[in-house]
Amino acid sequence: MNKAIEVKSVSKSFGAYQALKSVSFDIGNNEFFTMLGPSGCGKTTLLRMLAGFESPDTGSLLLNGKEVVSIPPHKRRVNTVFQSYALFPHMTLEQNVAYGLENLGWEKARIRNRVGEMLERVHMSAMAARKPAQLSGGQRQRIALARALAPEPEVLLLDEPLSALDLKLRQAMRDELRTLQRDTGITFVFVTHDQEEALDMSDRIAVLGGGDVQQIGTPTEIYEEPVNRFVADFVGETNFLDVEVLETLGGQATVRTPFGLDITVPATGSAAKGRATLSVRPEKINLGNQAQGIANGITFEGHVTSKNYMGGYTHYTLDVAGTQLRASRRNASREGDTIPVGATVPVGFVAGSARVLAA
Repeated sequence: MNKAIEVKSVSKSFGAYQALKSVSFDIGNNEFFTMLGPSGCGKTTLLRMLAGFESPDTGSLLLNGKEVVSIPPHKRRVNTVFQSYALFPHMTLEQNVAYGLENLGWEKARIRNRVGEMLERVHMSAMAARKPAQLSGGQRQRIALARALAPEPEVLLLDEPLSALDLKLRQAMRDELRTLQRDTGITFVFVTHDQEEALDMSDRIAVLGGGDVQQIGTPTEIYEEPVNRFVADFVGETNFLDVEVLETLGGQATVRTPFGLDITVPATGSAAKGRATLSVRPEKINLGNQAQGIANGITFEGHVTSKNYMGGYTHYTLDVAGTQLRASRRNASREGDTIPVGATVPVGFVAGSARVLAA
């Protein structure tokens, strides 16, 4: 991997609070890389360090192989898109996009061509003479992107830029961001606490928690193969079962479930005999006729205690010998799901879809 960014043993404290604890990872050229985590996990602090607004207490930051910790923000080939857009209200959209290029000393003809190109790229050419107050939130965000991309930065930093938009506009802007990243070939570093955004757009995701990188991987790896309970809990929904590890061999663990069934499933980390946590996503659990005849499946019975119809899916709560499980069943027909509350139904999941987690 050709490295656009290298974060090496970076730590940062604010008084007694340690925001980052010797964090290290690399980001590739032309990669859409997302830092995902809850508030206070250190993701925004890391982004501000890359932008030059904060300095690490220890460690180094390299941009295309060059140490940048001592380089001021305006001399880094890095631009930032903020949640608040930060557009100049007294300037037209054209002037907003041109502003940074003028400060860099570009020639007028070059600025004019670049501004026209960027407005066209974000589908805002027809509104070039308007001012930010005349735009919707999504349109202002497009202009903020055009302004940040205009100087041809090596890296674009995005600090939760979609969080102020409504649901449908966020979904549309996710598609536009991913298209922009592919078309420009610029490395995007995106910060969010929204797991759906991260899974939808990213080439790779770094899940941060407690000032540490908990896991780095593709969206599929993060969701399907979480390395610990924190990642499994933060990214998506899951069932956690307290189990007893009976035996481990070759990345598999045989465990005894709280409802008395012994099963063999994949294990992460160094699972050892004793107590552990089993994670099973609700959508991996099949009910009724879907649970019967699963190849390499684990089956048992459960009692439906509640259900919530959500259109494409129905969410169930099940009682399995005193243990509560949540399951999601896709509604494949317009009648929706017909499993009633109070029913006792077959329950099953593929062994490979569950995971014994490291502590």
